[in-house]
Amino acid sequence: MECQVAVSTQAPIGLTIMEKLIGLILMAVGALWFYTTYTNISSVPQPGVFLLLATAMIGIGILLLIAKIE
Repeated sequence: MECQVAVSTQAPIGLTIMEKLIGLILMAVGALWFYTTYTNISSVPQPGVFLLLATAMIGIGILLLIAKIE
């Protein structure tokens, strides 16, 4: 007689929800940071750095939204 153990391959629902929520928060913060820097571009010492970091945050947020936990 063999003993079989059922192994779940799905991630816990709480982990999936938190991943999507963090992705949305990163996108919102990145968009707000990008907008604020772009509208006050003359008062920022190096606006390119801030715009690049804000774009990176938005990209990471998008990746978290479309990623699938296995």
